Amino acid sequence: MIINSKILQEIKKNNNVITTSQVLRFGYSKALITKYVQAGLLERYSHGVYTLPDAVNDDMYALMLRSSKIIFSHDTALFLNGKAERTPFRHAVTIPSDSVLPPSLKDECTCFYIKPEFHDLGMIEKKTTLGNMVRCYNMERTICDLLRSRSRCDEETVISAVKNYAASNDKNLNLLADYAKLLRVDKMLKHYMEVLL
Repeated sequence: MIINSKILQEIKKNNNVITTSQVLRFGYSKALITKYVQAGLLERYSHGVYTLPDAVNDDMYALMLRSSKIIFSHDTALFLNGKAERTPFRHAVTIPSDSVLPPSLKDECTCFYIKPEFHDLGMIEKKTTLGNMVRCYNMERTICDLLRSRSRCDEETVISAVKNYAASNDKNLNLLADYAKLLRVDKMLKHYMEVLL
Protein backbone atom coordinates (compact mmCIF):
# COMPACT_ATOMS: atom_id res chain seq x y z
CA MET A 1 0.00 0.00 0.00
CA ILE A 2 1.24 3.50 -0.87
CA ILE A 3 -0.13 6.96 -0.09
CA ASN A 4 -2.32 8.45 -2.81
CA SER A 5 -0.22 10.90 -4.87
CA LYS A 6 -2.62 13.83 -4.35
CA ILE A 7 -2.53 13.35 -0.58
CA LEU A 8 1.24 12.84 -0.55
CA GLN A 9 1.71 16.05 -2.55
CA GLU A 10 -0.39 17.95 0.02
CA ILE A 11 1.61 16.43 2.90
CA LYS A 12 4.90 17.49 1.30
CA LYS A 13 3.49 20.99 0.67
CA ASN A 14 2.49 21.22 4.37
CA ASN A 15 5.92 20.21 5.76
CA ASN A 16 4.94 16.55 6.30
CA VAL A 17 1.56 17.29 7.92
CA ILE A 18 -2.03 16.72 6.80
CA THR A 19 -5.36 17.19 8.56
CA THR A 20 -8.51 15.11 8.35
CA SER A 21 -10.36 18.09 6.83
CA GLN A 22 -7.76 18.39 4.04
CA VAL A 23 -8.17 14.69 3.16
CA LEU A 24 -11.97 15.08 3.16
CA ARG A 25 -11.68 18.16 0.91
CA PHE A 26 -9.91 15.97 -1.67
CA GLY A 27 -12.96 13.69 -1.64
CA TYR A 28 -11.45 10.83 0.38
CA SER A 29 -12.87 9.31 3.57
CA LYS A 30 -11.63 9.20 7.15
CA ALA A 31 -11.35 5.43 6.70
CA LEU A 32 -8.48 6.00 4.25
CA ILE A 33 -6.51 7.86 6.93
CA THR A 34 -7.14 4.97 9.35
CA LYS A 35 -5.81 2.51 6.75
CA TYR A 36 -2.68 4.63 6.24
CA VAL A 37 -2.10 4.78 10.01
CA GLN A 38 -2.60 1.01 10.38
CA ALA A 39 -0.17 0.40 7.49
CA GLY A 40 2.41 2.64 9.17
CA LEU A 41 2.37 5.17 6.31
CA LEU A 42 1.04 7.98 8.55
CA GLU A 43 1.20 8.65 12.27
CA ARG A 44 -1.50 10.37 14.30
CA TYR A 45 0.19 13.47 15.72
CA SER A 46 -2.84 14.90 17.50
CA HIS A 47 -6.60 15.05 17.05
CA GLY A 48 -7.23 15.36 13.28
CA VAL A 49 -3.55 15.93 12.43
CA TYR A 50 -1.33 13.30 10.81
CA THR A 51 2.35 13.27 9.88
CA LEU A 52 4.71 11.09 7.92
CA PRO A 53 6.59 8.64 10.16
CA ASP A 54 9.92 10.02 11.44
CA ALA A 55 8.87 13.59 10.56
CA VAL A 56 9.95 16.33 12.97
CA ASN A 57 6.68 17.69 14.35
CA ASP A 58 5.93 21.39 14.65
CA ASP A 59 3.45 21.69 17.51
CA MET A 60 2.55 25.34 16.77
CA TYR A 61 1.83 24.60 13.12
CA ALA A 62 -0.18 21.50 14.01
CA LEU A 63 -2.27 23.50 16.52
CA MET A 64 -2.98 26.23 13.98
CA LEU A 65 -4.05 23.70 11.32
CA ARG A 66 -6.76 22.44 13.66
CA SER A 67 -8.62 25.76 13.87
CA SER A 68 -8.84 28.72 11.51
CA LYS A 69 -9.75 30.91 14.52
CA ILE A 70 -6.45 30.43 16.36
CA ILE A 71 -4.00 33.33 16.52
CA PHE A 72 -0.95 32.83 18.73
CA SER A 73 -0.82 35.50 21.42
CA HIS A 74 0.69 36.53 24.75
CA ASP A 75 3.96 34.72 25.61
CA THR A 76 3.75 32.57 22.46
CA ALA A 77 3.56 35.72 20.31
CA LEU A 78 6.50 37.14 22.30
CA PHE A 79 8.49 34.04 21.36
CA LEU A 80 7.47 34.17 17.67
CA ASN A 81 8.41 37.87 17.55
CA GLY A 82 11.87 37.01 18.93
CA LYS A 83 11.30 38.76 22.27
CA ALA A 84 11.38 35.69 24.55
CA GLU A 85 14.31 33.42 25.31
CA ARG A 86 12.41 30.14 25.37
CA THR A 87 9.38 28.47 23.84
CA PRO A 88 6.43 28.69 26.25
CA PHE A 89 5.61 25.46 28.08
CA ARG A 90 1.97 25.87 26.99
CA HIS A 91 1.04 27.87 23.90
CA ALA A 92 -1.30 30.85 24.29
CA VAL A 93 -3.93 31.46 21.61
CA THR A 94 -6.66 34.04 21.16
CA ILE A 95 -9.99 33.33 19.48
CA PRO A 96 -13.13 35.46 18.97
CA SER A 97 -15.54 35.43 21.93
CA ASP A 98 -18.34 34.14 19.67
CA SER A 99 -16.34 30.95 18.93
CA VAL A 100 -15.55 27.83 20.88
CA LEU A 101 -12.37 25.78 20.75
CA PRO A 102 -12.87 22.01 20.54
CA PRO A 103 -12.21 20.34 23.94
CA SER A 104 -9.16 18.54 22.50
CA LEU A 105 -7.58 21.92 21.70
CA LYS A 106 -8.53 23.50 25.03
CA ASP A 107 -6.51 20.83 26.81
CA GLU A 108 -3.41 21.65 24.77
CA CYS A 109 -3.20 25.44 25.03
CA THR A 110 -4.15 28.47 27.11
CA CYS A 111 -7.06 30.18 25.41
CA PHE A 112 -7.94 33.88 25.58
CA TYR A 113 -11.10 35.40 24.12
CA ILE A 114 -11.59 38.79 22.46
CA LYS A 115 -14.52 40.61 20.84
CA PRO A 116 -14.75 39.45 17.21
CA GLU A 117 -14.07 42.98 15.88
CA PHE A 118 -10.67 43.00 17.62
CA HIS A 119 -9.64 39.44 16.75
CA ASP A 120 -7.61 40.31 13.61
CA LEU A 121 -6.15 43.54 15.05
CA GLY A 122 -2.37 43.35 14.73
CA MET A 123 -2.36 39.86 13.20
CA ILE A 124 0.80 38.97 11.26
CA GLU A 125 2.49 35.76 10.15
CA LYS A 126 5.77 34.53 11.59
CA LYS A 127 7.92 31.47 11.03
CA THR A 128 8.15 28.82 13.72
CA THR A 129 11.58 27.42 14.62
CA LEU A 130 10.84 24.65 12.09
CA GLY A 131 10.11 27.13 9.30
CA ASN A 132 6.30 26.93 9.10
CA MET A 133 4.27 30.13 8.83
CA VAL A 134 1.74 30.64 11.63
CA ARG A 135 -0.63 33.44 12.62
CA CYS A 136 0.34 35.55 15.63
CA TYR A 137 0.03 39.11 16.87
CA ASN A 138 2.61 41.84 16.31
CA MET A 139 4.51 43.24 19.30
CA GLU A 140 2.17 46.22 19.82
CA ARG A 141 -0.88 43.98 20.08
CA THR A 142 1.05 41.47 22.23
CA ILE A 143 1.99 44.19 24.77
CA CYS A 144 -1.68 45.23 25.00
CA ASP A 145 -2.81 41.61 25.40
CA LEU A 146 -0.31 41.01 28.20
CA LEU A 147 -1.58 44.12 29.99
CA ARG A 148 -5.23 43.13 29.44
CA SER A 149 -4.70 39.66 30.90
CA ARG A 150 -1.99 40.43 33.44
CA SER A 151 -3.93 38.55 36.15
CA ARG A 152 -3.49 35.37 34.07
CA CYS A 153 0.11 36.09 33.04
CA ASP A 154 3.37 36.05 34.93
CA GLU A 155 4.12 39.62 36.11
CA GLU A 156 7.79 39.17 35.21
CA THR A 157 6.82 38.30 31.63
CA VAL A 158 4.71 41.48 31.37
CA ILE A 159 7.46 43.70 32.80
CA SER A 160 10.23 42.22 30.65
CA ALA A 161 8.02 42.40 27.52
CA VAL A 162 7.35 46.12 28.07
CA LYS A 163 11.05 46.77 28.88
CA ASN A 164 12.31 44.83 25.82
CA TYR A 165 9.75 46.52 23.59
CA ALA A 166 10.73 49.99 24.82
CA ALA A 167 14.41 49.20 24.16
CA SER A 168 13.86 47.72 20.67
CA ASN A 169 14.64 49.60 17.46
CA ASP A 170 11.58 48.35 15.59
CA LYS A 171 8.93 49.65 17.99
CA ASN A 172 5.96 51.69 16.75
CA LEU A 173 4.80 53.79 19.71
CA ASN A 174 1.96 55.44 17.75
CA LEU A 175 0.53 52.05 16.81
CA LEU A 176 0.96 50.85 20.40
CA ALA A 177 -0.95 53.92 21.65
CA ASP A 178 -3.75 53.30 19.11
CA TYR A 179 -4.09 49.63 20.10
CA ALA A 180 -3.93 50.49 23.82
CA LYS A 181 -6.81 52.94 23.40
CA LEU A 182 -8.90 50.45 21.39
CA LEU A 183 -8.27 47.65 23.90
CA ARG A 184 -8.72 49.99 26.90
CA VAL A 185 -5.30 49.52 28.45
CA ASP A 186 -3.93 53.00 27.68
CA LYS A 187 -3.84 54.14 31.34
CA MET A 188 -2.14 50.92 32.39
CA LEU A 189 0.37 51.15 29.53
CA LYS A 190 1.21 54.74 30.55
CA HIS A 191 1.77 53.57 34.14
CA TYR A 192 4.09 50.71 33.07
CA MET A 193 6.02 52.97 30.71
CA GLU A 194 6.49 55.65 33.41
CA VAL A 195 7.66 53.12 35.99
CA LEU A 196 9.99 51.24 33.65
CA LEU A 197 11.48 54.05 31.60
